[in-house]
Amino acid sequence: MARRATIDSSTRDRLLDAAMDVFARRGYHGTTVDDIVAASQSSKGAFYHYFPSKQGIFLELLTKLAEAVEGSVEHAIEQEQGALAKVEAALRMVLEVASGQRDLARILLIEAAALGPAFEQSRLGIHRRFAALIRRHLDRAVADRAIPRQDTQAAAMAWIGAINEVITQQLAADGDLSVCLPPLRTVLLRSIGAGGPDERA
Repeated sequence: MARRATIDSSTRDRLLDAAMDVFARRGYHGTTVDDIVAASQSSKGAFYHYFPSKQGIFLELLTKLAEAVEGSVEHAIEQEQGALAKVEAALRMVLEVASGQRDLARILLIEAAALGPAFEQSRLGIHRRFAALIRRHLDRAVADRAIPRQDTQAAAMAWIGAINEVITQQLAADGDLSVCLPPLRTVLLRSIGAGGPDERA
């Protein structure tokens, strides 16, 4: 018990960093707890002190990645003026993060689809968080009269579905995510009655 108390949080951080790197290189199913322990230069005792299993540390990484994306999106939104510009900035940032973290995004969206109910609940929770973020800014766009009055909750959920599908298909085809932004932005903005950027010019 005393030994466990001496394990500091830097060990936990090392394990998480190592897991992110190993999962990205080897995929979820190709990664073992031993791989993570070796990459973190720690021990199995330290691993199981902080995480119940490989799936447990993967779900923790999923939460951390979602928080990082949400923080990046919020920062991008703050730099823009006008509700529609903020919504577009959020979309751009999500695609940029997915492009910059392709290996992890591929695991999260494709490989991990069969991980079971714990992963599914985590994934749905993340979708709800991002749908709520999108809805807040759609509500502001409605209040600013930039888009017609509508069911912003349904619109936000539809956006999440579309974004998820586009990213998943591009990752599966090893395609360039950056080319998706202009057409996806146009389709999504038209879906809420805003039109594409060319139409608003």
